[in-house]
Amino acid sequence: MQYAHITGWGMSAPESVMTNDDLSKLVETNDQWIRERTGIQQRHIAGPDQFPSTLAVEAAVKALTIANLRPTDLDLIICSTSSPEYIFPATACLIQDQLGATKAGAFDLSAACSGFIYAVNMGAQAIRSGSIKNALIIGTETLSRFVDWKDRSTCILFGDGAGAFVLQASDEPGGVLSAVMHSDGSGGNLLTLEGGGSHHPATETTVHDGKHYIKMDGNEVFRFATRVMASATQEVLDCAGLKMDDIRWIVPHQANIRIIQAAARGLKLPMDRFIVNLQNYGNTSTASIPIAMVEAIEKGQIQPGDKLVMVGFGAGLTWGALAAQWTGPLPSKGHVHPEQYRTFARLRSLVRRALRFIEGLLYRREL
Repeated sequence: MQYAHITGWGMSAPESVMTNDDLSKLVETNDQWIRERTGIQQRHIAGPDQFPSTLAVEAAVKALTIANLRPTDLDLIICSTSSPEYIFPATACLIQDQLGATKAGAFDLSAACSGFIYAVNMGAQAIRSGSIKNALIIGTETLSRFVDWKDRSTCILFGDGAGAFVLQASDEPGGVLSAVMHSDGSGGNLLTLEGGGSHHPATETTVHDGKHYIKMDGNEVFRFATRVMASATQEVLDCAGLKMDDIRWIVPHQANIRIIQAAARGLKLPMDRFIVNLQNYGNTSTASIPIAMVEAIEKGQIQPGDKLVMVGFGAGLTWGALAAQWTGPLPSKGHVHPEQYRTFARLRSLVRRALRFIEGLLYRREL
């Protein structure tokens, strides 16, 4: 049996930072009000030349470097995002092209803030099945572009960023141990971005009505989240045959400090067992869990052999949890430099576009 190990990790966040004091100049709020209700102090905001794919590629190159893998070694790329660059093509395909991952299938996964857990589980299952050996899992967002900066209930929450994991097949036990995924579409109206889909195609009316902004029933989402965070954590431990004492860390979706504190009370755990960094990033949706984990690894909090649980919730409604044993990079020979492949990837993309253009001219002449 093949086990799916997390062997590489990386994150990317825009340099531009918006503090709570900055927000107070846009909407009626203040630093104390935001901190008390959310725990957020600042969030990173994408610049005009930054997109989900560009942030994702930066995170992916770091993850591939740690895993010592070439982009051409990848069999699959799954991009979890709530702010794709287009309805289609998939943002994952843009990432594949920019990386030069010539052998990889690529697709987007939409499960809102639970998406990264869903995506890691799907990548792990593909490895366990024997169909692939190497997968790149990405959570990437530029949700600031869908925020109404006059809506105090939402604009204080969201930030931009990306996080990436490399999953690799190994005969050694460990890696992803178990996962649970749930949904309840009856609560789909509680957290929405209505405009731009086939139900509400973009029109002057949808823009005027604000349907292209994030809308949220904060109280209902809060009640839902505090209920499912603890239950999903316990469920995934039961699936893995683990007890709470076996777990070193809980890595929750970084949405609101009060939700994380409620989960801690529900699990009867101290807050120092939870990885928390939302004060610096806000809610980065699908990117929040990998960003939190990368920072924890870089600080030396997460060590090889540690067992941990990632748990999240989001629009849909969706929620899920994943238990893993941390191992780090697999033994490998030599060193690769994935960043170098980006130059070749750009050249390859230009060549393929030119060949496609020439092929089109020849085809038309034959007709």
